[in-house]
Amino acid sequence: MNQLASIAAGGAVGALLRFWVSGHVYTLFGRAFPYGTLAVNVLGSLLMGVLSVLLLERMMVGPGLRAFLLIGGLGAFTTFSTFSIETLNLLEAGHVGKAILNAVLSVIICLAAAGLGVLAARNL
Repeated sequence: MNQLASIAAGGAVGALLRFWVSGHVYTLFGRAFPYGTLAVNVLGSLLMGVLSVLLLERMMVGPGLRAFLLIGGLGAFTTFSTFSIETLNLLEAGHVGKAILNAVLSVIICLAAAGLGVLAARNL
């Protein structure tokens, strides 16, 4: 239960940070391109890489803090960070084909699913 509370608290923080960061980026660059989402995804992926090494390899912190930061915080900030670290882990493990497949399928299937969802909702 303690881990669930950590994830929930981290999720609240991550969601608010996503709102603030993307909003600030859109204020700076406008909404002609999804700069806010891109910025959040890149920053979240960078933080996932840094924090994964620091928290799992160097500091060996407890599961509560890892859950708060990695699952809750970055998970709510951007799920792209999870996709990025999982794909990188496949590459580092020598599973290049699986990493490429994960990247290609994630982009294509997720775009198709989003399109299907939009189409379905518009036809309700």
